[in-house]
Amino acid sequence: MNINVVLCTYNRCQSLAKALESAAALVLPEGDEYVVLVVDNNSRDRTREVVENFCQRYPGRFRYLFEPKQGKSHALNAGIRETRGDILAFLDDDVTVDSNWLGNLTAPLRSGEWAGAGGRILPDRAFSPPRWLALDKTYAKVPLVIFDLGSVAGPLHVAPFGTNMAFRREVFEKYGGFRVDLGPRPGSEIRSEDTEFVVRLFAGGEHLKYEPSALVYHEVPERRVTRKFYLRWWFDKARADVRAFGVPSEGAWKLGGVPLVYFRRLAAWMVRWMVAIEPSTRFEAKTKLYWLVGTILESYRHSADSKRRLEVEIARSSRLAEMPKTSPKTDC
Repeated sequence: MNINVVLCTYNRCQSLAKALESAAALVLPEGDEYVVLVVDNNSRDRTREVVENFCQRYPGRFRYLFEPKQGKSHALNAGIRETRGDILAFLDDDVTVDSNWLGNLTAPLRSGEWAGAGGRILPDRAFSPPRWLALDKTYAKVPLVIFDLGSVAGPLHVAPFGTNMAFRREVFEKYGGFRVDLGPRPGSEIRSEDTEFVVRLFAGGEHLKYEPSALVYHEVPERRVTRKFYLRWWFDKARADVRAFGVPSEGAWKLGGVPLVYFRRLAAWMVRWMVAIEPSTRFEAKTKLYWLVGTILESYRHSADSKRRLEVEIARSSRLAEMPKTSPKTDC
């Protein structure tokens, strides 16, 4: 089986080197082959030099591709177009992988039962959470890119995270690539490009497998373990979800295109935040507030854009209706 690993990177040459070192040590079943394609998304550091060094050390194992159009989804789609493997796996530039990661992740895809698979993502072994962060809660795990559904393999009913997932090639031929209006880029942390793609697959009736033995360890830099990072992350996550899936349809009553229920929830979580005493409970309430504000603002923007498009279309139709009708010329 021919497997391609697509690794998109931007200005992270130091952590990239660690990721590639771990990828070089991967062990696959006899007869399987893999190539790691590193897609450099306009980096200004030593990224190309690092990748070319690995290409020289491991001939045929690593390839380099430069994608000038900024944005992770552009890089992902460029990588998909450039590869020819039966299976495509995806990895980020700030992780290290277990030596059996790729073999375990792609094993379920040898038959036609599963369209894709997702593995377990754990923080690096040295990570220790602060008091205000409760790692047993979803709100705390997701910004740290922790994806851990336990040690038992089975069907996936939620989207895996982009740094530990694999799909059969025909999935992209059938459903297309990643949406380029989603995905992080310089100046924007709007994400959900992986979630939106997987939701398309679920809607098409495809099945995904959770494989906990496919282990990835994600780096947790200090900047991620701050309240400021968390609050901004959940604010942008809410905006990304509205872009990806539209304005929430909860409730019949809306204000400015936003369901009124979100304003009520905003008030409720504001009260919880104000009265909470325990640090992690108080911070959880605050992240909910930022998520709700992001949802409300992006829903309003989405509704306003839709209204403007409708007004433009109505004006255009009116102009066409008012145009004088001309009779065909006839020769006397």
